Amino acid sequence: MIGGVDVVRGPTANIYGSGAIGGLVSFRTKDINDVLRPGERWGVDLSGSYGSNNNRGLGSVFGGVRATPDVDIFGGAVYRTQGNYKDGNGTEIGNTGNQVEAGLMKLTVRPALGHEVKFGAVFQDYQYDIGQFNRGPTTTQALIALNRGSSVYASDAKNYSGTVTWNYSLPSDNLFDWHMSVYGNRTDNDQTKTYHYGTTPSAYCNGGFGNNVSGCVGDKRGYVLNTYGVDANNTTRFNVGDWRNALNWGVDGFQDDVITTDSRGNSNITTPSGIRTVSGGFLQLKQNYSTWFEAVSAIRYDRYDLDFGKTSTGGDRFSPKITLGVTPVPGFQPYVSYAEGYRAPSITETVISGAHATGGGPAFFVCPDGTAGLFCFLPNPNLRPEVGKNKEVGINLKYDNIFSANDSFRGKINLFRNDVGDYIDLVASAPVAVPPFGSFSQFYQYQNIANARIQGFEAETMYDAGDWFIGVAGHYIQGKNVATNIGLATITPRKVVTTGGVRLLDRTLILTAQWASYGPNNDVPAGYLPATGYELVNLYLTYNATRDIVLSASIDNLLNQYYRPYAIPGSSTDGTTQNDVLWSSPGPGRVYKAGMKIHFGGA
Repeated sequence: MIGGVDVVRGPTANIYGSGAIGGLVSFRTKDINDVLRPGERWGVDLSGSYGSNNNRGLGSVFGGVRATPDVDIFGGAVYRTQGNYKDGNGTEIGNTGNQVEAGLMKLTVRPALGHEVKFGAVFQDYQYDIGQFNRGPTTTQALIALNRGSSVYASDAKNYSGTVTWNYSLPSDNLFDWHMSVYGNRTDNDQTKTYHYGTTPSAYCNGGFGNNVSGCVGDKRGYVLNTYGVDANNTTRFNVGDWRNALNWGVDGFQDDVITTDSRGNSNITTPSGIRTVSGGFLQLKQNYSTWFEAVSAIRYDRYDLDFGKTSTGGDRFSPKITLGVTPVPGFQPYVSYAEGYRAPSITETVISGAHATGGGPAFFVCPDGTAGLFCFLPNPNLRPEVGKNKEVGINLKYDNIFSANDSFRGKINLFRNDVGDYIDLVASAPVAVPPFGSFSQFYQYQNIANARIQGFEAETMYDAGDWFIGVAGHYIQGKNVATNIGLATITPRKVVTTGGVRLLDRTLILTAQWASYGPNNDVPAGYLPATGYELVNLYLTYNATRDIVLSASIDNLLNQYYRPYAIPGSSTDGTTQNDVLWSSPGPGRVYKAGMKIHFGGA
């Protein structure tokens, strides 16, 4: 259902909304212009594909009609399914199978010249399992630690989204270029516990399997997130001498309402309900002087409020941004940029409170609210938002008709450093003795503990000669907790992707090869299992058999590499690696895919 994706890294994205200290990814769903060709009044796209490892099936249909010059109707549906895949070592990775059903509808009306009103609705239904089964014999303590499974939940996540958007734009109107959207979204994840490790029935479950942490086999739990929001912005364009100016201003706001239900498990504590309201506004001025100078300056205001029971907190901040670029010769633009971003604490980080269930063992501590458990979560109404401050210097390259007519080169090279202040992490209190079991922390609380720094080098290049193309993109990044000088577990230090291809048979057949090289992340906190380094080779084929029929094929992970792209956290209870995360973390081995797309349309 995706019609396009925009990616902006770093707090430079702050005008797009609150919380963009790491960046922003904006997904645009398909619309009628993605299906209808110029001159067509109606059109339909049918797509289908199949893949190995394991039975990856996909089917979709999208169609639209221009009922009148001022009314468009568009809709579509998608069905996708796959079983559990195998990694590069041939091991089946449990609970990686899933089934997705989705659909969308859009009605576009143009009531007056330059005005467009769009009504949209999206529905998605994801069915999958989470958790891990026991993977093998448990005849020794070592095998028990290695192979013990965890709870498994059959999950059915439904997402409902509705939008009303009003756009106004006319080439002759420099005062108003208007966009406004009102939206509502509901995500409802219903889960049923289907498995619990162990062979001893629990008295807590009336002779069934389970415990008071995750509930009992057959128990249900649910998470509902309701979001309502509005987003409005306008651009005014004007000239002052040789300066071309675009003044963009906007306001936005949304409210999250989280509702958690769990009949016998601990999810009400670890994922609490609550309400978060986030709002803000921005002002941005883009200025171009002649053909060689460009400046973008902006400031954003953010505010948030959190409420849960007796816990209430909030905060606000102004975040600036400025980018300066010069083009001394056509196609060559060096630039410098500074931007700040603001991320409000989440509901869970701020209001989590109460005793963590014991799992059937003894309760070690009595919590401030009178409940008893393995340890106590403490809310933190004084938790401060994270603030990102990004510095960047780079070069944009854009050249056409270099060696032959219609060839092109595009490039972007930059150095950046993003310092995140008031970094939020879960902090344990000093252990205390609990005879005869040992020493344990009584309290866990989200706190502002340190600063994080992410810095590195990025480059992206692509040369396209028409009949062939080649490009290299990559980065080298370091991520550190500045206070401890310990690396961040979620960083991929080195990544280099080389892509090349040819266009044959009058450019109707496109053959592409891609080699992606990833470095391991060994600079991780104590107790983590480092991520692996790995090499992926992918092959792609696209054949435009006719104007209306496109055939495609691919081989992903041609070399059948085993790879685990993420570092794995250590267990909080027995010091071993968390098996459920470890088991589900390897990527799929070799995957063969083939598909076809057929277009119908007419005037």
